[in-house]
Amino acid sequence: MSSIETRDERLQQAMKLVLLATLPGLLVLFWFYGWGVLINLILSVATALSVEAAVTSLRRQPPQATLTDGSAVVSATLLAIALPPYCPWWLTVTAIGSGLLLGKHLYGGVGRNPFNPAMLGFALAMVMFPQPMTHWPAHGMDLTAAFGQVFNLGTQPDAWVQATALDSLRINKSLTMDELFAGNPAFGRFGGHGMEWVNLAFLAGGLFLLQRRVIGWQAPVGMLASLFVISLLCWNGSGSDSHGSPLFHLLSGATMLGAFFIVTEPVSGAKKPLARLLFGVGAGLLTYLIRTWGGYPDGVAFAVLLMNLCVPTLERFAAARQAQVKP
Repeated sequence: MSSIETRDERLQQAMKLVLLATLPGLLVLFWFYGWGVLINLILSVATALSVEAAVTSLRRQPPQATLTDGSAVVSATLLAIALPPYCPWWLTVTAIGSGLLLGKHLYGGVGRNPFNPAMLGFALAMVMFPQPMTHWPAHGMDLTAAFGQVFNLGTQPDAWVQATALDSLRINKSLTMDELFAGNPAFGRFGGHGMEWVNLAFLAGGLFLLQRRVIGWQAPVGMLASLFVISLLCWNGSGSDSHGSPLFHLLSGATMLGAFFIVTEPVSGAKKPLARLLFGVGAGLLTYLIRTWGGYPDGVAFAVLLMNLCVPTLERFAAARQAQVKP
């Protein structure tokens, strides 16, 4: 009984540190996009706790069985970060509800899920509702306008939305990279406007988790290194057919969130060090391939879900390699 309690306490402590590490990224997101970020977060967390409470009640388990371990709040927070600010309230509720039910509780709850619940919810929302999932704001709104946009209170203008830098690059046919950075408001200095600072903030949070040994280095390094290498190999300068520089891919979209907070998920990810490294490498390569030639602007969620399917094979390969090197 004491070992179970100790394990639960370790899980709760790890979840608290993960939530703390997301704070810099959340603050930067709030700075650029305003109240929609906070509304997304509140809606997502409230829905996640409601789903956990309902499932716990149906299974006739004590509330502390799942409500207090922090895993649902972490999944809800990561999904809220990934969703576009000011997306409709029903989209947030649908995404986190389906992610937890189909990605976690369908398999028996925390510790048994083969897929990352947050990324499964995001991917389902992207497939089912592609239009609102691509409506990223060009700027923030005041609190009243934000509530009106999220909850559809009256007629709201669409002039404030714009394509992301990754989406603009994917559909670009004629402009050079220099022209895109100079004339497209979605582009910042090195990556997506605002998102380059968001990515740096999540990098800081990820380094904090590494320093506290909440996560291992293998998966983040594998993902970032493979994304850097393949984008460098496929980079052909600033021409109109360019797929973007390595720095652009590292500082756009959900790169750092994916590297430090998504591929490091301990249940659906790999366990052995070599398997974690290969998991990260595969996630980075797939992210680039989906961004460049796929039908979606950012491929982190789909890359992680595809690599979740590969975890058993990666674990067997890592075990075989470990057996070979033993004397």
